[in-house]
Amino acid sequence: MSFIESYKHLDKICGEMFETQYGVSAYIEEMLNNPHGSFLVRGWENDLKQLKHYRWIRNQIVHEPDCYEETMCEAGDDEWLDDFYERIINQTDPLAMYFQATKPHPVAKSAQNHEPAQMQYTYSKQPSQPKHKSKKVVRWIVFSIIVAIVLLYLVLKYFIN
Repeated sequence: MSFIESYKHLDKICGEMFETQYGVSAYIEEMLNNPHGSFLVRGWENDLKQLKHYRWIRNQIVHEPDCYEETMCEAGDDEWLDDFYERIINQTDPLAMYFQATKPHPVAKSAQNHEPAQMQYTYSKQPSQPKHKSKKVVRWIVFSIIVAIVLLYLVLKYFIN
């Protein structure tokens, strides 16, 4: 395919994805609206740069006088566009990879379905009284008993003498 034919092919599928007539531009806009994509998807920035570049080339060829595919394109440009089209079809394009990386993943169920519900949630349940609080309570009780014994001793010693 020629560059323009490859671009139109890619533009059409992007337009169908976003239900708009601005296919590649809509794809680029969606990438720009997800700034964390470059952290989650390898090659995100390069793909974004290439898409912008090819959109610019397409606009030059279509809108500028004396700009032709033969003078604006390099060998392999149409192949890159065709490859990107295939990546969209196979859902290995940047946006598909981004949405795959950011979608919530369901919690895997236990292999033993007969396990009681209490056992399935042992890590998310909070103990009714944390251990450090129960130690404080025990120390407080021991301290209170010692103080009570000392007071009783002093009171008895005062009255016996």
